[in-house]
Amino acid sequence: MQATARHAPRKIVAPDAAVRAVDLAKDVFERASADGNCRVLARERLGRREFASCLDNRACIEVVMEACGSAHHRARRFARAGHQPVLLPAHDVRPFVRRRKTDRTDAAGLLEARRCADIRPLPVKTTGQQAVQALHRIREHYKTQRTASIKLLRGFLREFGIIIPTGAAKARPAALVALEDADNELAVDLRQVLASVLDRIQADEAAMACIEQQLVEHARGDLRAQRHLAAGGIGVITATALSASCGELKRFPSGRHFASSLGLAPRVDASGHTTRLGRIIKRGDRYLRTPLVHGARAELRAAAVARTKSKPLDRTPAWALVLADKAGQNVAAIALANKTGRRLWAAEKYGERFDPNHVSPRPDRHRTTDHPKPTLPRVANLSISCPVCRSPKQTSR
Repeated sequence: MQATARHAPRKIVAPDAAVRAVDLAKDVFERASADGNCRVLARERLGRREFASCLDNRACIEVVMEACGSAHHRARRFARAGHQPVLLPAHDVRPFVRRRKTDRTDAAGLLEARRCADIRPLPVKTTGQQAVQALHRIREHYKTQRTASIKLLRGFLREFGIIIPTGAAKARPAALVALEDADNELAVDLRQVLASVLDRIQADEAAMACIEQQLVEHARGDLRAQRHLAAGGIGVITATALSASCGELKRFPSGRHFASSLGLAPRVDASGHTTRLGRIIKRGDRYLRTPLVHGARAELRAAAVARTKSKPLDRTPAWALVLADKAGQNVAAIALANKTGRRLWAAEKYGERFDPNHVSPRPDRHRTTDHPKPTLPRVANLSISCPVCRSPKQTSR
């Protein structure tokens, strides 16, 4: 009885609480109430039913959560109740969790992370954005199943001396020819099982095509996706994924911040007066970065073909080709993807259509006539010592 009473959750009312941090879970939710300085006033463990109505008919407060599973649903519900939901990136909250990871320390870490001004909260996604993201994830699921089935098919047929060419478009027709060939060494039972694998591949491809058609229909009614489609190297998959995952790009302070959030910025190692740029950081969502890089490769390849045929090129593809000749195809593809992301941010920031020939005006770094540069008086025959030979040297300023 004492153990039961000791582990029973304590419910402490904190009427002066201005911020509430919630550690989301499936069944048990840890809530920490804090004042305006994020100092913990009370803690509480709630079940699923209690947490669903814990903030109903309450004064407006700030609810801090990690951007994890079901966070956007909870945030929309809190917003409808009149509260202010704040979603923090999970990888930014983790350094603020002290000692071992528990529900209690996670809630306290959320409060500490909220005090950090460098951590920018994430926008709450709408149900439409989450639906589009779900379509993309389901499409990736079908594509992974198709790839696994093709590899399984190719591996078993190789054991009987039958070589299937690489590529998803060539695998199924070549396997059908092998199954219909009665002169090879395939057993009858194995032919039937491999035929079912071919049917699974066909079903996965049909499901992928159906989802792609749904994404095309969605892109027609999404103005943000239409703006992304105007850029080179971006198709329906990339445009709808960017629109659903990132939302409004103008929430980023600059185009460099947006490109860095996709993991397309170089890794910087700096100390003192030495700065070294390395490979890209590869942070952020890989699903967004991969199609941008592949689209840049396709645009670079199309520009190379157009150059061999003496066709006119826009400024951006021409710049990418010059960079590819100097630094290689991979560096040029990453740089082109980075530039595309930054220009997408600029197009949405200023409400303009994507222009591949756009040239940004360079800021005038010289002083204006209103504030002339101060001039130093000339001093003749100023004697200083040479840093090499330590001999006196005559100069004038």
